[in-house]
Amino acid sequence: MSRTSLDELLSSRDWLLADGATGTNYFQLGLMSGDAPELWNIDHPDRVRTVHRSFIEAGSDIILTNSFGCNRYRLKLHDAEDRVAELNNLAASLARQEADASDRPVLVAGSMGPTGEIFEPVGTLSMDAGREAFAEQAAALKEGGADVLWIETISSVEELTAATEGAGTAGLPVIGTMSFDTNGRTMMGLTPKDFGEITRSLQVGLAGIGANCGTGASEMVATVLGITEARPDAIVVAKGNCGIPKYVDGHIHYDGTPELMADYARLARDAGVRIIGGCCGTTAVHLKAMRAALQAHTPGAKPSVEAIEQRLGSVSDLAHGRDVAAEAAASDDRRSRRRRRA
Repeated sequence: MSRTSLDELLSSRDWLLADGATGTNYFQLGLMSGDAPELWNIDHPDRVRTVHRSFIEAGSDIILTNSFGCNRYRLKLHDAEDRVAELNNLAASLARQEADASDRPVLVAGSMGPTGEIFEPVGTLSMDAGREAFAEQAAALKEGGADVLWIETISSVEELTAATEGAGTAGLPVIGTMSFDTNGRTMMGLTPKDFGEITRSLQVGLAGIGANCGTGASEMVATVLGITEARPDAIVVAKGNCGIPKYVDGHIHYDGTPELMADYARLARDAGVRIIGGCCGTTAVHLKAMRAALQAHTPGAKPSVEAIEQRLGSVSDLAHGRDVAAEAAASDDRRSRRRRRA
């Protein structure tokens, strides 16, 4: 089967189903805490392909490569910083083999997670060094057979800029998602609306923008409402966690049911999302339910925050319109001014 592009697939369909979790599914297959999933591309390629295949069989239109932490800075933690090209190439190749074996079009998205470093001026990593690291990873993912480059779990403007500019050198479509988990903000304080506005001025135009991971399905839908409000013209992506993580019998377990994730998929579609998938805890069983829900769903009006909470669970104060962080900063500023006057 000839390969289909992201644009072609989006032109032919109202929505696309992305895949589920990588790490949490690998744990079920024997990955140990502290191990690098990316090394499984060499050590256990059969297990990597098994997870990809399960997602495709469940109905995923897009599968992400096993390369989330496959940049030189993350790999350095495992003494593998000189294996960026090898591991990314293999990651894309394994996903490509499973996508090509399908009887319908399936896109391979090259997963590119954060460096784990803090960028200047707050930290020490320069923009040039960051761009170079992401460009190195992007080139190898393209060579291995990726159709799209998928930047995910980013929290700062600086890293988003470096990642998109580095990925842009490969000449593939680029998707960018951030993770919002601290009262509706990224770790570095950005709101969903901030992110939407920032994407307008990036040097590299993004084929899709959105959110992944975070604190659960309910907050994910509330998050994409903010993104679509800021960028109603964009292809928006949602890849939410499968419920809330809980520690059960020595393991992290996500409490989201297939029914909850199916409802999340319907609400995300109503919120204007075109590419819908799952993050931590999401299995092929959840994806199958999400696919069936989307196929049977007729999009309705954008959900209210109250409807999201009623159907999926509680959301942050920010989603309710109360910016706790800004209120705290304003209160601190007032106290500081009073002290200076005194």
